Amino acid sequence: MSNPNLVALGTIARREVSRILRIWAQTLVPPAITMTLYFLIFGTLIGSRIGQMGGFSYMDFIVPGLVMMAVIQNAYGNISSSFFGAKFGRHVEELLVSPMPNWVILGGYVAGGVLRGLMVGAIVLIIAMFFTHVRVPHPLVTFSTVLLGATIFSLAGFVNAVYAKKFDDIALIPTFILTPLTYLGGVFYSVHVLPPWAEAATHANPIFYMVNAFRYGLLGEKAIDLPLWAAYAVMLGFVAALTWLGLRLLTKGVGLRS
Repeated sequence: MSNPNLVALGTIARREVSRILRIWAQTLVPPAITMTLYFLIFGTLIGSRIGQMGGFSYMDFIVPGLVMMAVIQNAYGNISSSFFGAKFGRHVEELLVSPMPNWVILGGYVAGGVLRGLMVGAIVLIIAMFFTHVRVPHPLVTFSTVLLGATIFSLAGFVNAVYAKKFDDIALIPTFILTPLTYLGGVFYSVHVLPPWAEAATHANPIFYMVNAFRYGLLGEKAIDLPLWAAYAVMLGFVAALTWLGLRLLTKGVGLRS
């Protein structure tokens, strides 16, 4: 007999994937258009004037950062809107009173966010192939980094959705925290071009570690600005901390049982 918890986990994940594919014009097409514009403007027009960055052509250098930026934004946005929609529609209560353990509820929603992040990341990587030659010298690092990054921001989106009281609250974190951290996380530049104080401040940005690990996976050892083990330590630490927080919020019913 199938494990009922795994069946429930798969059901929530399938529902999330169905939602993503049903509204594909909102979930998959806009990131593709946005990233194409980034490649055209920053990579082709501006990049030709910048020259090399970190020993690579500017177009090659920004590809990993743009892919990771798309993954982060879409993984976060998917779960924050989906789970808050469940709260707003009051059907999240059906999950809470069911015999499903909290890890199944959290895991199902996170799986949906991760899958959307991976789908968008794959689309952006395919688009990048029209502008530059995409190499993957370290496929295991590439996949594990994008998986961990999507998981981290899916969990963060879940926390945002739990605390949100209205739809405007969903947009606050992406606008005032996530977007600045992304742009200041080394997507468009190497930290070695920054003054010492700014380089030190960048090391406090978790997105910097994800972008660098992913850049290592696509471009190799010369592209990374920090030890690879440090990037994995930060990512795994955030996964553990946010998973604990998400489960704690579900257990206490914060923002869910009021």
